[in-house]
Amino acid sequence: MRWITSALAVAMFTGLAAPAAAQDRTPPLKVSANGRYLEAGGRPFFWLGDTGWLLLAKLDREATERYFAKRAAQGYNVIQVMMLHRPEMANPVAGAALIEGDLKRPRVTPGNDHAKPGEYDYWDHLDWVFDRAAAHGLYIALVPVWGDFADFRLFNTDTAPVIGRFVAERYKGRRNLIWVNGGDRYAELSPNAWDALGKTIRAIDPEHLMTYHPAGRASSSWMFHRADWLDFNMYQSGHQTYAQDQQLNARGEDNWVYTADDLSRTPAKPTIDGEPSYENIPHGLDRGPEPRWQAADVRRYAWWSVLAGAFGHSYGENSVMQFFMRGGKANAYWPKLSWDEALDAPGGTQMRHLKDLILSRPFLERVPDQSLIVGNGKRYERVAATRGSSYAIAYSYTGAPFRVQLGKISGMRVRAAWYDPRTGKTQLIGSVANRGQRLFTPPGTPAPGNDWALVLDDEAAGRPL
Repeated sequence: MRWITSALAVAMFTGLAAPAAAQDRTPPLKVSANGRYLEAGGRPFFWLGDTGWLLLAKLDREATERYFAKRAAQGYNVIQVMMLHRPEMANPVAGAALIEGDLKRPRVTPGNDHAKPGEYDYWDHLDWVFDRAAAHGLYIALVPVWGDFADFRLFNTDTAPVIGRFVAERYKGRRNLIWVNGGDRYAELSPNAWDALGKTIRAIDPEHLMTYHPAGRASSSWMFHRADWLDFNMYQSGHQTYAQDQQLNARGEDNWVYTADDLSRTPAKPTIDGEPSYENIPHGLDRGPEPRWQAADVRRYAWWSVLAGAFGHSYGENSVMQFFMRGGKANAYWPKLSWDEALDAPGGTQMRHLKDLILSRPFLERVPDQSLIVGNGKRYERVAATRGSSYAIAYSYTGAPFRVQLGKISGMRVRAAWYDPRTGKTQLIGSVANRGQRLFTPPGTPAPGNDWALVLDDEAAGRPL
């Protein structure tokens, strides 16, 4: 996305003895041995991210605490945050991040008394944000420099190593850190600067994972797939409809194509949709009268990308990503809800059901397999399919009947069930022979948004519904 230019207990704010224990909730992340997924402390990690881009620019500590608590309770485990959005970047309590907007001059003041607003600076505040995120079991996917700096020619091969060194040295000890190089820009416009930032951070901090957040309808793999500092790919499938997509090699709303393309590259690296269409944002972003993306749309993007092989998914909501308040000034895109109201947007609350289902089956062995679907459709009629050795999942956005090729997983017989992406509830279909082809008819009347996932399990596995 290109941007258009009650007090809590003091102990909560000052509890600096807690971070060591809190970090146990966010073990170090690493890429799985097969190069397709992530693990946290040796266990499968399904990235369920929220784009809280302007958290550092908009929220005080009480609001930050409420936001973290809510998203953690909803099943999110990653918050994507801009460290430096524009030269004037500042926190409402901690003040400016830079001296005169200069990337070479972070504004660091003596002391860091977290009990007293005004006694800690921007970087002390970011320290606190990491601590509180860890306490809620949240990782911070930190974008050091947003693309505006590159647009203003303030981010270049001269400034990139300076700010990269500063943040890497300060935050390399944070276990709940994920580096997100880039800042919603095509890497081809400033390739040497972004590469310099990645190399600088990696030289100082070889432990934390790093990716690149590109502009809309692009992937990090296009420029940096073989870069040593890039551990996994991230693409921005964007906010346009099929009809609005005028990009070269337009893929419209088919975000699964980016997943498939990234996974076809060597060496093997995981991939994720880091910015699909946001809930409650106009189609095409800056086209005000256009309809807005709704819960069914954000579910579709999530299920399509994950079943195509993505290791997780990032969700976004228009008011939340910019922390808009009713009566205040919006950064962009005509938000209507206050951010705290928008935390309960239905699509955002439904994201956890995909995560729950995927983690309920063997995670690291899962592969996309469209051969499960016989006579597949296109666009909204396409059924996405994935499987492990003893299970398979097929997702229909419209709920139209579809035919499945059985015999792709183990077992003489398979248990079939419908999984509701809106509620996470399961409806048993029954036991069927694991051979030949079979027509499955989802509940309800076929229509966009009547989405259902067919779940097939080797009956001998004895998995609970």
